[in-house]
Amino acid sequence: MIEQYLEDLEKRIDPGVEEELLFQWTRFLDGKLQTGFFAPSRRKPSPPAVDWPKVSINEALDDMDRMAIQQLAACSDALAQGTGAILNVRSNYGTGILPSLFGAEMFIMDVQLNTLPTSIPLAGGLDAVRRLLKAGIPDLHTGYGDRCFAMAKRFTALFTGYPKIAKYVHIYHPDLQGPMDACELLLGSAMFVHLIDEPALVKVFLDLITRTYARFMREWQRIVPPRDGYAAHWGMLHKGRLMLRDDSAMNLSPEMFDEFIEPYDRRLLSEFGGGAIHFCGRGDHYIDRLHKIAGLSAVSLSQPEYNDMERVFRNTIDKGIMLLGFRRDAAEAALKQGRNLRGRVHA
Repeated sequence: MIEQYLEDLEKRIDPGVEEELLFQWTRFLDGKLQTGFFAPSRRKPSPPAVDWPKVSINEALDDMDRMAIQQLAACSDALAQGTGAILNVRSNYGTGILPSLFGAEMFIMDVQLNTLPTSIPLAGGLDAVRRLLKAGIPDLHTGYGDRCFAMAKRFTALFTGYPKIAKYVHIYHPDLQGPMDACELLLGSAMFVHLIDEPALVKVFLDLITRTYARFMREWQRIVPPRDGYAAHWGMLHKGRLMLRDDSAMNLSPEMFDEFIEPYDRRLLSEFGGGAIHFCGRGDHYIDRLHKIAGLSAVSLSQPEYNDMERVFRNTIDKGIMLLGFRRDAAEAALKQGRNLRGRVHA
């Protein structure tokens, strides 16, 4: 069944259009734009010749071909609408992938919600953490780890025989969150108390999570080798290899960011050739720390309305850090207020 969708996508991919789009993206990321914001698009839409099914998240979790169709459908939509999204797919198993390696139970959402699963915090609190520290880096093929690797292999196998898909559809890394976010998923909200009461133990645990993240990514890159100095994520392109998530940072002071997040993010960005950091909610209180992290090329934030955007701009685009996935209305509002976006905002 999946072949008809692969054949449809292969016929609709125009190498000239995709190369032009990649040129737009790399020109932006290389700082060649000077004013305004970056809003890429394909020069012509390419509608489908078949009806693509809507595959729910729950259906895709246990069926690799359905997941492939679900992921490729977003590529089909980008071609049909002529958007500026890079064609990309991933092993789409939610935020609990890394916690599942440590034994966290997955929580599957109700079908009607059509939402990715998450994980349930470990029972046992710090005693569980001590047991995990004694055990060391877990087996990467436990939990949802094996599914991620198997799905990556399935993508590469499916793309064989479809040269345009193989070249222009990027397979991007799964959602491993960031070390602190994974720590919070494993410990739950009690983690914020542990940061005060047991900081040394939390740091040792963060070190283990970071080493596990790195080993997972090395295994991932053996299946999906890096292409060049750029990586796709969420239909966007950025310099480097990783898209780290720092959602937990909204609840921490700048000083705690320096102590519990920055060292582990920096280690990963250093090992994997740099990358980007994403956060939801508020991040303006620690944004001045980010540009100091070697290898950080871009920041993706979800909710500008929760942030002092002038402070964000001063500590990102004014210092050569790109903003990715910014809301277009927020970018237009900033321009109307006379803010020079320096050609470093993707909206």
